[in-house]
Amino acid sequence: MAGGRERVAHLLRQLQRAACRCPAHSHTYSQAPEHAALRRTDYAFEMAVSNIRYGEGVTKEVGMDLQNLGARKVCVMTDKNLCQLPPVKAVLNSLTKNRITFQMYDDVRVEPTDQSFMDAITFAKKGEFDAYVAVGGGSVIDTCKAANLYASSPESDFLDYVNAPIGNGKSVTVPLKPFIAVPTTAGTGSETTGIAIFDYKELKVKTVFLSFSHALEAYTALPYKMRSPCPSNPINRPAYQGSNPISDVWAVHALRIVAKYLKRAVRMPGDHEARANMHLASAFAGIGFGNAGVHLCHGMSYPISGLVKSYKAKDYNVDHPLVPHGLSVVLTSPAVFTFTAEMCPERHLEAAEILGADIRTAKIKDAGLILADTLRKFLFDLNVDDGLAAIGYSKADIPALVRGTLPQQEHQNIRKAILRQIRGPSSQVSCLPTVANAQCFRGNEQNSRT
Repeated sequence: MAGGRERVAHLLRQLQRAACRCPAHSHTYSQAPEHAALRRTDYAFEMAVSNIRYGEGVTKEVGMDLQNLGARKVCVMTDKNLCQLPPVKAVLNSLTKNRITFQMYDDVRVEPTDQSFMDAITFAKKGEFDAYVAVGGGSVIDTCKAANLYASSPESDFLDYVNAPIGNGKSVTVPLKPFIAVPTTAGTGSETTGIAIFDYKELKVKTVFLSFSHALEAYTALPYKMRSPCPSNPINRPAYQGSNPISDVWAVHALRIVAKYLKRAVRMPGDHEARANMHLASAFAGIGFGNAGVHLCHGMSYPISGLVKSYKAKDYNVDHPLVPHGLSVVLTSPAVFTFTAEMCPERHLEAAEILGADIRTAKIKDAGLILADTLRKFLFDLNVDDGLAAIGYSKADIPALVRGTLPQQEHQNIRKAILRQIRGPSSQVSCLPTVANAQCFRGNEQNSRT
């Protein structure tokens, strides 16, 4: 068991090094204790989260909020499907009622690419906005975050703030404009984090500016005291710091809500109680993973989305191949949690119990298999796509999928996990989208409404 635990810890550390190296949002003026430089692993964690306002009808308050902020020219971002729907209309009506001058950008791409980000950034730079409002799911919110960042740092190259090794991993030190997110989906958690992801088309991988699966991954992430290297200055402590006592609370609570309401929300769209609670679960999971981080499911999801050939997810009205991020994340979850259980088997068993498993006679050594079977059953009930083969991948794609998981590195354990998913049996996936591993950039004001 000890050898297996160290094997898992080694792989999770590799993923952390391939993830963000951005500042940790706060206390950038302070100095780390001198003994920090002598430690191999970290000794502390920080907690950062957006302001959250929740309640039926709060979207109507957006105009008043911007008025209170003194905003004179506002950028409203959404997509073509949402621009005619009630959430966007509610925002625009509120802005008009409160005499807020605004321009709307509705060309956000579902599952953004580097080019779609740059198109939005160009719009933001030309507009010279002093506040931003994103109305939509993770794609819209992430695009609006990127537009805010690069419009606030107009001389920066696009790859400056992208995580290493793909980009330069530059720390965000420029002041950002006030940003309000009005989420229309329950799954990404993007409204509570400084995270933004996109498909980098040149390398065919999904990368980042340095729900359901979020809660599980945050709770089973490498503990913060095992994360390395220990930063010599707190500005170098990453946003994804590892599981910690505060993130644990949010992750577990989100998982309990998901277990109770997700199936109801999917099967009965008119069930307002279920859908409202899923919005809360999304925010709670965002707080958890936005500080603890995620791991292999998300690491493996980037190339699964980026290398898609012809698959188009049902219920997505797009003209290009598309594996929604939520699908790409959960497809590998049974194999991933079978592997990571050696790191913290008690937590894997607890998660399985929350999702409905009877663990009264369970053996600790079977924790991973029990959680994997529970996930398969839970997701099978949602009647969605099954496994990597179902979305067009084969054994021949394994080397490329591995390379995309850890840029410039290969890892045998990832190869085995991917192979296991292609051979089957594998899991199903929720139709609710999720968010990925990322670099953080927070504005002076960031709020969310659900």
